Amino acid sequence: MVTVYTQIELDRREKFVVVTINRPRVLNALSHETLDELRSVFESMNDERDVRAIILTGSGGKAFASGADIGELQALESAQEGYEHSLRTHQILFTMQQLPQAVIVAVNGYALGGGCELAMAGDIILASENARFGQPEVRLGIIPGFGGTQFLPRLVGRTRALELILTGRQITANEALDMGLVNRVVPAEQLMPAAEEMATAISQHAPLAIALAKRAVYEGLEMSPRAGNQIEATYFGLAVGTADRREGTSAFLEKRRPIWQAK
Repeated sequence: MVTVYTQIELDRREKFVVVTINRPRVLNALSHETLDELRSVFESMNDERDVRAIILTGSGGKAFASGADIGELQALESAQEGYEHSLRTHQILFTMQQLPQAVIVAVNGYALGGGCELAMAGDIILASENARFGQPEVRLGIIPGFGGTQFLPRLVGRTRALELILTGRQITANEALDMGLVNRVVPAEQLMPAAEEMATAISQHAPLAIALAKRAVYEGLEMSPRAGNQIEATYFGLAVGTADRREGTSAFLEKRRPIWQAK
């Protein structure tokens, strides 16, 4: 059965897929329905073994995602409803980080509030020169609830994160690059070609190695360095035990391209 999406578009390429938030008239605001569709498509990627990378972007050129749907936030009537709303959004972030594929986020305009948090849940962030980032929630009387208070300090450091969260100010793509929030800034017309080039490069490598490397990084970030190194050793051992490792080392010694089987 083919899933029909109304809030996002899914473009399948040979070894990667492009997921586009498609609500340009509202600057790709993240409504409940949009978030549900994003969760659905990401969950489906767990079983897509031929997909080696995912590019996430926004349509229209003006915004990656401008944040939460303010009307839906206004409708929240209690602390319990706010708590449950935040927990639901966190599930999407964890799903993205637990995917076996690399998730490349191509930010092509505003990435504010939930949009900035969604971008930070990706593995690699590319930004166009006109991209803008920010966590403006305090201006609405709330705090980031989509992972911002946790992801942002880990990416840019405590003091810079608190400055952005407490002032609610927007920063440019180049400021985000200087802070370590994004990996690279490119002209707007080069954003998707750059993302596709990176997805293609990643897709040429052993898929199990990509998945295990992601696990080691994300799980290690939650541990002490000693415990993290133990996790690394565990996943390194699992990689060594794969048929792909035998193929990779054999191909290198035989001076040929490896043929990965994801086994």
